[in-house]
Amino acid sequence: MRLAFLTSLIPVARPDTGFEIANAAILSALRAAGHEVTAIGFLRPGEVPAEPEQAVVVAEADIENAVVPTAQKLRWLAAAVRLGLPVACAKLRLAGAGRLVEAVRAHGPFDALILNSVMLPGAFPELLRLAPCILVEHNIEHVSAGQNADHAESLLLRRLYRREAGLLERLERRLWDEARFIWTLAEEDRQALGPAYREKSCALPLVSSHGPAAAPPGDLGEAPAFDVGLIGTWTWGSNLIGLEWFLQEVCPLLPDGIRVAIAGRVPPELRTPLNVTLVGRVPSAEHFLHSCRLIALSSRAGTGVQLKTIEAMQLGLPAVATALSCRGFTTLPANFTPADTAADFARAVTERVAAIRAGDRQRIDGAAFMEGQRVALAEGLARGLAVAVA
Repeated sequence: MRLAFLTSLIPVARPDTGFEIANAAILSALRAAGHEVTAIGFLRPGEVPAEPEQAVVVAEADIENAVVPTAQKLRWLAAAVRLGLPVACAKLRLAGAGRLVEAVRAHGPFDALILNSVMLPGAFPELLRLAPCILVEHNIEHVSAGQNADHAESLLLRRLYRREAGLLERLERRLWDEARFIWTLAEEDRQALGPAYREKSCALPLVSSHGPAAAPPGDLGEAPAFDVGLIGTWTWGSNLIGLEWFLQEVCPLLPDGIRVAIAGRVPPELRTPLNVTLVGRVPSAEHFLHSCRLIALSSRAGTGVQLKTIEAMQLGLPAVATALSCRGFTTLPANFTPADTAADFARAVTERVAAIRAGDRQRIDGAAFMEGQRVALAEGLARGLAVAVA
């Protein structure tokens, strides 16, 4: 089939966020199945598409709140109020007005459009009229916005997030009706759609890389640099809630000698305990994870599947994880410890780190997990396409 993958961020050679890693996994699987897929959307300034010959860059634009000045955020908010859109949709409308829909038409016709989240079709509803559409729900967006409102520290932010949640819920429910098929990234999110959409939806298992799991550092003669590692895009509200919970409630309960590293972009105002090192954006997420004895998966908000969890599982790394971090998985690897209270989480981290330091590395082979994910991903994509173009 000839497909268009419409996305706010076109995949790049070095994916940085869970959203980008998921996009790359879906695109790779579609192309591996023999489909001709053109990615159409936006790029951060200065970046290059991973597959330039199969990408159409509508514009270079910073569309993430964490990297733009306050003046730009206010322009987005003003546009959202004027257009009656969620802010997340308004910013895309401004970036692609007069160009995005025209690019889809110019490079078509397509057998189907894959709408990568509700934001682009929310900004450009005319996309639904160009070809049969499949919607990718990375998260149930209105639920995530509501959670952000619950955790917002100021009245203004709570009101803004409540506005987003209300608009996004109406938008999502309309798109669930209009799309030919819906892909979610967690079975829990698929269930949240409700029984009316059971026959036109499925959950996509994901992988976070295309190659086999690398050998653990002990096999390479390397010693772990840190006891506990966390990685993510912490400027995203739902991720930040889990990181702050770990820093404020779990870290004070850990022994002083446990060394913690946090990789990824963080808000400039984030405060950390003395035993926590901020390593910033790392060249290789896999290498960073291997440099830690134990992975902490501390999600406390958000929907969708956690790419950090998938990475730990397919690399066979030991982890302590909250229940929300393990959404989408009915069973956990033997080297995972579930923990949902700060006391339980700290206790599990302390015990596992002590055992690993004593010589029990607790690493397993993640290759079988990865292969199972790949097979199920291909099956889910094939099912959705068959329904959409029937």
